[in-house]
Amino acid sequence: MDLIPGRISVVIPAYNQEAYICDALSSLTRQKLGRWELEVLVVDDASDDQTAALVSSYQDRLPGLRLISLPENSGVSAARNAGLEQVTGEYFTFLDPDDWYSCEHLMTMAESLTELHVDFVRCDHVRVTGTNRVIHRAPQALRGMPLDPADDIEPVDSPSMVDYTFVWAGMYRTELMRTQELYYFDSQLHSAEDRLWLWKLHLTTSKYAVVSSPGVFYRRGLPGSLTQVFDQRQLGFIPAYAQILNEVRLHPDAERHLPKAMRQFFAIVCHHEKRAKNYPPEVRLEMKQKLRQVFTTIDAPLARQVALEMDVARRRHILSFLQPGQIGAAK
Repeated sequence: MDLIPGRISVVIPAYNQEAYICDALSSLTRQKLGRWELEVLVVDDASDDQTAALVSSYQDRLPGLRLISLPENSGVSAARNAGLEQVTGEYFTFLDPDDWYSCEHLMTMAESLTELHVDFVRCDHVRVTGTNRVIHRAPQALRGMPLDPADDIEPVDSPSMVDYTFVWAGMYRTELMRTQELYYFDSQLHSAEDRLWLWKLHLTTSKYAVVSSPGVFYRRGLPGSLTQVFDQRQLGFIPAYAQILNEVRLHPDAERHLPKAMRQFFAIVCHHEKRAKNYPPEVRLEMKQKLRQVFTTIDAPLARQVALEMDVARRRHILSFLQPGQIGAAK
């Protein structure tokens, strides 16, 4: 599909978002775009509420709005991919249907991407919990200058840009993402899909920048969000990290980046083990079995070294997974 210079494409995956989708779309009607043109691709993931009708009601207010309807519910990765297939903008970004933008956000991001001559830009965001709003800053102090994405995978033991797992807090060059095969999300993943996508971004692109522009308002703690459910969807982090670890192993600087990937994986394993008491027994069992498979594929000496640098409780847990015959025994 031909790309149109000066156009920004916003992909919004939506499933049963009648309570919030108007906030997202209204924020797009208020965008001060300057020389930029807007395309909005809302992918209705087979909602059974009024989401599609509400989106259609914005056709007159958002000339660049297009509604894409999926025949069956397929998850956020597939919904994003359906939008990405029809993007015509020089640049693209994502907006979750329960979030919204400040009025100059898209113009600021597009101008930064253009002026800095980088592959993508990232930004800060505002976390919204009820009436409380707090700026959450991307973990990179150097702002408004080209940086090497691979350099910002590290440090190992403190937050880095691969820990800032919000794909909507960024804007990306469409042609580059397509040629680098970075464009699509793994549609088999129902969680942690953003982590895999961003790792591949940092491993394969050349230049990026972070800008001090907290223009995305991110709602937290909503009843339907993944953090509030305790079913099989939570296990997406396991195949996601199996892929991340494999991508890193194949990278020319694998020795440098693998400790970070392992530590991040281990931290998330511990997080889910802590939450596991809320999972149904069959989900807990499946998690143990899938983790056992992943742990048999990793470099045990390196894994032990990484685990020994973690805090005592997490270290003990991870080491138990690395002991033959004891994998999954700790609870």
